[in-house]
Amino acid sequence: MRLKISTLKYAFLTVTALSFLLAACGSGKKQAKDSDDLPDTDTAKTSLLNVGGEIISIPSPIQTAFLINKVGSPFDKSMLNPTSQLTSYSTKFLKALNLGVYGADLGYVTMYDQTQDALSYMNSVKKLADDLGVSSAFNPALMQRFQANFGKKDSMLSLVSIAYRQSDNYLKNNKQNDLSGLILTGGWVETMHFVTNVLKSKDNEEIKRRIAEQKTTVQSILKLLSPYASDKQYADLIAKFNDLSAAFEGIEIKYTYQKPIVDADKKMTTITSSSEVKISAEQIKTITEKILAIRALISGEKS
Repeated sequence: MRLKISTLKYAFLTVTALSFLLAACGSGKKQAKDSDDLPDTDTAKTSLLNVGGEIISIPSPIQTAFLINKVGSPFDKSMLNPTSQLTSYSTKFLKALNLGVYGADLGYVTMYDQTQDALSYMNSVKKLADDLGVSSAFNPALMQRFQANFGKKDSMLSLVSIAYRQSDNYLKNNKQNDLSGLILTGGWVETMHFVTNVLKSKDNEEIKRRIAEQKTTVQSILKLLSPYASDKQYADLIAKFNDLSAAFEGIEIKYTYQKPIVDADKKMTTITSSSEVKISAEQIKTITEKILAIRALISGEKS
């Protein structure tokens, strides 16, 4: 199977929903003052991280949520990690991973205007943030603003991005890159769980390409986790990511670079490079199984 895209167009905004969930190094500087000032959210940045002096990139969960919504996939609550699981996460390791998972879930339900679910997931995210010592990012004033903006999808997404930016800044300033990396990993696994599930019921070439392109992301996450391999919890997670990496081995990705077009007035960058990938149905099936195994380890749900 050969999938090809000639032109990719993504608008990179200063304040974008959930991009800060995955960020381990800087991002935008603007903050919203009130709900009327919150910017529209189109898509999210890919996060760039410095790991051992090497820059690696991790796609934001909101990019995947936009894609799932774009291809016409209906809302599916069964894909989410139930908030009832929250009390089973007793270690910082699991709390950080599932903060990432619940953050991705929050982005997904918000994208589909599921406001009651969004409140539930926001509360779960706040509880985990409190437990990890980043409660200042989810202060009562921000929670009130979130509730006040029910039904305003762009505003809700932007408020979430503000909270995660504050969380990320706290973790970086207190040299807790391990927790930041786990949050990132949990969010990525959850979004991969989304796209592989969607593909079971809705055959779509763009989703197949998105899955194939994660070959390099798996390597980036392994680099992110490897400094902590002496910890058994990390070792088990790393082992499963190595299995996943093996499942990506046969996938071919070819990039043809073209200079991006920058519109300074609109603050928009259009990516004009092309990518071509080769991925088989059997490879997708194996990747889906490996993602389920990792998710089961993280969330405690059966694979």
